[in-house]
Amino acid sequence: MRKLLIESLIRSPFTEPPPAPSGAAIAALAGELDRVARRRLGRSLSIREVDAGSCNGCELEIHALSNAFYDIERFGIRFVASPRHADVLLVTGPVTTNMRVALLRTYEATPNPKWVVTTGDCALDGGCFAGSYAVVGGVSEVIPVDLHIPGCPPSPTDILKGLLGLLEHVRVKINAP
Repeated sequence: MRKLLIESLIRSPFTEPPPAPSGAAIAALAGELDRVARRRLGRSLSIREVDAGSCNGCELEIHALSNAFYDIERFGIRFVASPRHADVLLVTGPVTTNMRVALLRTYEATPNPKWVVTTGDCALDGGCFAGSYAVVGGVSEVIPVDLHIPGCPPSPTDILKGLLGLLEHVRVKINAP
């Protein structure tokens, strides 16, 4: 422990580089996502974000989608408070024992057609929390998953690309059970 403390005092802090894509590239990507959503659904895309027990790293990147740099609301893509108004459930974190039933009920409350997108490595298989007594496992252990966006955490651009890829490759089943 002492060695780790001394090294942390000597080493310079690690900082992330600024976002590489230009504002125009982000605008083009978000605009394309809105066009595909309107073509597939006849309206803009509504997303319900569910934290199933994460460390909040992925939530910070998801919330960045609403900041002044990305501002996806200007393209009609919006986050909704109720699963009854959502097209996509965007789930982060491993599913904890306490969140298992809540995640299942949220999935059941979402109308068809609905898609589940997991964000971050923990949502895939539990990540660094796997094997804990408080963790059920990845999201696919509780509800079916349509797309996984890898990363720890994935960047907002990767999240937008994942949502665009989802809408381009899924078939809309209006009368699905």
